[in-house]
This record gives sequence, C-alpha cells and structure tokens, in this order.
Amino acid sequence: MDFNFSDWWDSLSTIKQIYWGLAIPFTLIFLIQTVMTFIGGELDHDGSADYDVEMDDGAGFQFFTIKNFVGFFTLFSWTGIACLESGMSIGQTMVWSFAAGVSMMVIMALIFYYFSKLTDSGNMSFKNAIGGIGEVYLPIRASRENIGKVSIKVQGSLRELDAITDDKKDLPTGAVVTVSDITNNDTLIVTKSK
Repeated sequence: MDFNFSDWWDSLSTIKQIYWGLAIPFTLIFLIQTVMTFIGGELDHDGSADYDVEMDDGAGFQFFTIKNFVGFFTLFSWTGIACLESGMSIGQTMVWSFAAGVSMMVIMALIFYYFSKLTDSGNMSFKNAIGGIGEVYLPIRASRENIGKVSIKVQGSLRELDAITDDKKDLPTGAVVTVSDITNNDTLIVTKSK
C-alpha cells in the first residue's frame, strides 16, 4: 500500500493539522539540538565545528530560552496528537498538551541549570574576552537597561556570558558584537561590531 502524504493530510481535522504542523518541525529541531548537546558540537560563523564547549557556571535558572521553547512545542504537539487520537475533546487536549509543554520547559531549565553548576570554569579570566567578537544570544537593551547573553569564544572555549551595552540601540539576537570591557561582577560590556 502506497502512502500518500497529501491524502493523509487532507483527511485530518484542522486541530490535528495544527498539532502535526507543530510536531514535525519542532521534533526535527529538538533531535538536532539533542544530538549537538551530547556530542558537544556548535557551529562557528565560518561553518566549522567546535567541540570544546563549556557553559558559564553563573548562568542561573533560565526558563525562557530557545531550547526550552523547542522542547515545549515538541511535547505540546505530541501530547496533543495522543490526546486527540484517544478521543479527548479539544478543550481537554489543549489543557493536557499545555501542561506537558510547560513541564518539559521546567525539566529542561532544571537540567541545564544543574549542568551549569557542575561545570567548572577553571581558571578562565574574563579579561581575556576583551576585544573578542561574539554573537548576541539573548537580546541586550540599549544603555544598560538589561543583562543579556552573548556566545563568545574565550580561551579556546565557546561560552554563554552575561552582557550589557552602552550603545544607544538595542542589540537583537544574532547581532555581532565586540567586547569593549568588563564590569566588576564579570559582566561583559559589548558594542555592535562595525
């Protein structure tokens, strides 16, 4: 029997199409993230792989991250599909899938929090980051209005470090920045690279 994706998709109700539409891409992204986490690989801007990845031990508990959102939508969608297939109403399905997604976010945030506590930063000197070029991971608002995060290579290891800026414009996720200085509490002061 041949499988026809178009016929299968058309046979689904709208709510099932929504859940499947979320499940397929988010599951693929989740699997790629999981593999990359376990092999320790991150891609540099030039496309080469870097396998010496460390996390900053001051990362703290972070609930709203890209990895956690991917985990949320992955479990949200699959729980929704399972609930609909078992005959639950749309309301019950939404409640169960939302609860499962939030649970996944909490679990992932706790895992990364405890992993960051286990990681030893060794004898890293934050002063070695000065002059380095990194990429904004969590947005940094202008004039030191918040503390964001920057992915930057320091002493040969890729790290996610707290950062602020004196720039007059916000630095969005993905912006390329240069470290101009550090604060007394080891927060990077960054500026948008020219």
